[in-house]
Amino acid sequence: MKRLNSQLQADGCPLELILLIRTLLAACKEISFRVSQGALAGVLGSTLSENVQGETQKKLDVISNRIILDTLRESGYVKAISSEEEEKVVGCNPEGKYLVSFDPLDGSSNTEINSLIGTIFSISHAPQWMDADDPAAFLQPGSQQVAAGYVLYGPSTMLAMTTGRGTHLYTLDKTHGGFLVTQANIQVPQDTAEFAINSSNQRHWQEPMQRYVADLLAGTEGPRGKDYNMRWVAAMVGDIHRVLCRGGIFAYPFDKRNPKTPGKLRLLYEANPMAFLMEQAGGLASTGNGRIMEIMPQEIHQRVPVILGSKNEVEACLEYYK
Repeated sequence: MKRLNSQLQADGCPLELILLIRTLLAACKEISFRVSQGALAGVLGSTLSENVQGETQKKLDVISNRIILDTLRESGYVKAISSEEEEKVVGCNPEGKYLVSFDPLDGSSNTEINSLIGTIFSISHAPQWMDADDPAAFLQPGSQQVAAGYVLYGPSTMLAMTTGRGTHLYTLDKTHGGFLVTQANIQVPQDTAEFAINSSNQRHWQEPMQRYVADLLAGTEGPRGKDYNMRWVAAMVGDIHRVLCRGGIFAYPFDKRNPKTPGKLRLLYEANPMAFLMEQAGGLASTGNGRIMEIMPQEIHQRVPVILGSKNEVEACLEYYK
């Protein structure tokens, strides 16, 4: 099996980006170990504080955020960091060439039930004329990403990553500590009979999503003419991994409860990296009104609606928005 370095070199990655990715993955391997220890290490449960999103922090949220922050700061390759758990941009090396955005532990509430969780990351070039702690450096569309991916902490620790030359899946070989390519250039099936959405929010969706899901649930008797299955992991990394591997559509649509935050998922470190992965695997990623990776961010914690997955199914969903 091909090793991580070999695949990145084959994809034409510059040396500094390869070294940065390896550094980031070293932090993820440490998180993987902490997660695997669970209650034995006393890392489960919540803290007494909230993050900038107003969400109660889990102990593993704080631990994972600190591991990645400290590792990237020491690397020298990173100019600045934005994290779900940090209110402001964290300046690092003023001479660093890259910006890194991440969700240190997506789906952290799943730690209590030993279910899927993961780390999502996005890497882009750092504007050299800006200060290291200037949040404006991060206000780039997702099309400017040079690498993105997630590490899934499941029965095995897996990495899904793209550097713009296809989406590859890697598995952590714990016998030697390296990530090995287990599926190169994965392609998402264009058609599907699976959808992932939090149906408990149905009453808050816009009318197009209401009609689309109603037609899916109508099955063979409805206008879509086939039966659909719903799957929901309650961790974006878990649902997106399933879609990458066997097709499907994932949606966290516009929610009218709070017009100021119409989506739940954050653009910089959730929607953009997942959209990059999906498009490089032949899928589509939209807000319902346009391509996710064309959005010009207004601030680092901006939220957006998300619809992504199998090409033909996403296109069918978007027809309801026309």
